[in-house]
Amino acid sequence: MRLVGTALCDGAARLREAGIENPRREARLLLAHAMGVTTEALLRDPRAPIGGTSTGGTSSGISTGGARTDGTGTGETRTGGTGTDGISDDGGRSGGTSYDRLLDRRVAHEPLALITGRREFWSLDLAVSSATLIPRADSETLIEAALTAIPDRARVRRILDLGTGTGCLLLAALREFPAAFGVGTDRSAAATSLARNNAAMLGMGRRAVFLCTDWAAALTGGFDLVLSNPPYIPTGELPGLMPEVARYEPTLALDGGPDGLRAYRWILSDLPRLLATNGVAVLEVGQGQDGAVADLARAAGFVAATRADLAGIPRAMLLTAAGRAEKTVWQQALLGLALRPGGDGGDASCPGALVESVAARKLGR
Repeated sequence: MRLVGTALCDGAARLREAGIENPRREARLLLAHAMGVTTEALLRDPRAPIGGTSTGGTSSGISTGGARTDGTGTGETRTGGTGTDGISDDGGRSGGTSYDRLLDRRVAHEPLALITGRREFWSLDLAVSSATLIPRADSETLIEAALTAIPDRARVRRILDLGTGTGCLLLAALREFPAAFGVGTDRSAAATSLARNNAAMLGMGRRAVFLCTDWAAALTGGFDLVLSNPPYIPTGELPGLMPEVARYEPTLALDGGPDGLRAYRWILSDLPRLLATNGVAVLEVGQGQDGAVADLARAAGFVAATRADLAGIPRAMLLTAAGRAEKTVWQQALLGLALRPGGDGGDASCPGALVESVAARKLGR
């Protein structure tokens, strides 16, 4: 029977040999996930036994405490029963995926977030899947930029997230702008389903709708805040990305066309009709792209400013329309969320009339 400390050392050695950064930390997270316990419980007693007679079909005898993905597409982690110390009271024999198999997946450079099915963003616990980009800390810069640009949080009533993925940007923004209702769009039905589940799990299901559509093809304007982390990797650079990205994250969410700017051209051409008067847009940009995106923005009639991420790289492009007069609060309240009749690819699970009705109800129209 192996012990917690031994398993951690063995796992960290395997990960280190495979070139995985922070191997000890990742081994700890994988073992905790496999056993269905917290890392704190795992480290409480390094001499605690794990496994025994394996029910997971592995040679190591290390098996899970029932942690599994429940098949709903959310990646929600469920755990088996635990004893008073937080370690599985059945000796880790509840079945499911073994620790060694999780290590095998990480050694193959599958992202840790896809293995565990979870990722934290803006202190929100989100389900992730291979249908979307994995939320990254760099993208939190967009939320910081939005909060700086709009100090009066109560005035934001409508938020649009283009290419919503997991819904991380929209849900983080809804957390910070409590009077707002949000719309997230994505071309992937699997992504919109995942984002909808995340909103429900976080108690925001009644404050957001998610549409499977081509960018904002199904929407008209009136948004106080527009967010987007569009695909911005030049097509020719995709094969050279780190394997965690190139092998496991969706090309649709990465490929920005020959120069990486294809999505920005579309967004900027459509942004004037999407933004409310005095509305703000915040777009994520790739390293070295801020100058080119700013030029496109100015040509489209916007004033552009950037905010750097923690590494000092310009990451968030803040856009406001040049020369617009300020509307009164009363006029802003009259701005409505409408769906363009015959919009492309509307999500069948949330018809246009329902979205408009829900949005009108939430926004008090």
